[in-house]
Amino acid sequence: MADHDIRVLDETQVRAAHTLFRGSLHTAPAPDEKWEQVKGTYEPGRTLGAFQDDELVGTAQSWAAGRLAVPGGDVPLAAVSRVGVRTDWTRRGVLSALMRRQLRSFQEAGEITATLRASESTIYGRFGYGVASRGRGVKIDRYRAALLPSPGTGGRIRLVDKDTALTLAPRIYEAAGLTRPGATSRWPAWWQLNLPRAFDENGKLAVHRGPDGDDGFVVYEVKSSSPSGHGNWVLTVLDLVAATPQVWAELWRFVFRVDVVDEVVGDLRPLDEPLEWLFADRRVVKVTEVEDETWLRLVDVPAALAARAYGRAEPVVIGVRDRYLPENDGTYRVTPDGAERTDRPADLALDVDLLASTYLGDVPFSTLAAAGRVDVLDHTALPRADALFGTSQSPWAGTFF
Repeated sequence: MADHDIRVLDETQVRAAHTLFRGSLHTAPAPDEKWEQVKGTYEPGRTLGAFQDDELVGTAQSWAAGRLAVPGGDVPLAAVSRVGVRTDWTRRGVLSALMRRQLRSFQEAGEITATLRASESTIYGRFGYGVASRGRGVKIDRYRAALLPSPGTGGRIRLVDKDTALTLAPRIYEAAGLTRPGATSRWPAWWQLNLPRAFDENGKLAVHRGPDGDDGFVVYEVKSSSPSGHGNWVLTVLDLVAATPQVWAELWRFVFRVDVVDEVVGDLRPLDEPLEWLFADRRVVKVTEVEDETWLRLVDVPAALAARAYGRAEPVVIGVRDRYLPENDGTYRVTPDGAERTDRPADLALDVDLLASTYLGDVPFSTLAAAGRVDVLDHTALPRADALFGTSQSPWAGTFF
């Protein structure tokens, strides 16, 4: 296996990295006009390039994403994207070298967690990323969807243009807060990329204004299911943010009042979103799929475990294995009062990617153990671990990138 020279790219090199990334997804290079929109979303010093004989053969990029909500608090987060290896250099250690260098850079920056959205589900587990939240796809026949009566919010919903949306939406999102495990801050580049793209594809943004001001929004698009325009008209909810459950319900009700729509769909919605309970017949809400959403990496396991709150149960000792960051290896005693390193023998042992899957409460230890993914050294520890790491809400980010 060749040794790869991993470098931090400067502003003169990021377009080549962007072209390589797009090529790895079988997409043509960005034209000049598109590149002018994209180049500002590359944060200085956060794009890596893998070189072989001074030739760029791979790249990985990240953002300082702010905070990740965890049970009882939040932690620093890096967001990983634009990862690609040139086709003639795949399976030759390029990606491994990039990931190893990137994880070290997160350590140096004090980013104790990292997240990504995986184009393929078999790539990132070996680098310590685990599926930490999932979402469900939903489909509703609008003509069968009889909404139950509601007192409403006393507010008003209005459509806004792109420029107004770019000002209002970040404020509303920040004010709504990171209330669910898995929720993340949205960094400037996220807004710069995603809102304009929605409007460019004929998307709409509707803002709810309550007694105390703007407190929610929904982004949606309406397209025909047929290229000819003669198929069913499908409204897709792209993003929905609400400060209260009442605003959440009112925004969904607004969506179902949009005319010339046959079907309403939502992708990667929370597993426990109570959408069915808005309708007289809950069966109108069809779940079309359940997919992974957040891939999470615990970069600093001691700090990550110490940062979250735990349920009421007797302590459990968890052994952790981390191939890429071996300083995380060891045993950790988890109690209702916190978690810390210990010399005690492990009750349960697992790899760091699987610990990430339990970290936000998405999957119980007992489920992983039933699949043979956890070394169970004390069977009485499984219900204790489940209780300690369990949460009242399904984790969900709602921020795709």
